[in-house]
Amino acid sequence: MNVSFNDLHKAFENRIRLGIMSALAVNDSLDFSALKELLDVTDGNLATHIKTLEKLDFVGVKKSFVDRKPNTSYFITGEGKKAFENHLKVLEQIINAQK
Repeated sequence: MNVSFNDLHKAFENRIRLGIMSALAVNDSLDFSALKELLDVTDGNLATHIKTLEKLDFVGVKKSFVDRKPNTSYFITGEGKKAFENHLKVLEQIINAQK
């Protein structure tokens, strides 16, 4: 099988979007504050990258209230999980091809 860097998904080229997907792939969901702290980014930066992933239907949003305060949490969608796993598989194939 011939694999190239062109087979990588463009949505995951950015380190923040890659971080969001990585975090959500191993957690059922994470709220905005947890993602912000984990990735060490600003509110605006995180919101922009989450919106990009939402538009691609890779990340879903759940809004709720915790102690009467609004809480927004995010989760990886089925489509997002599939795209992310494929991205990782291509990375592995590229790495293994260089051995």
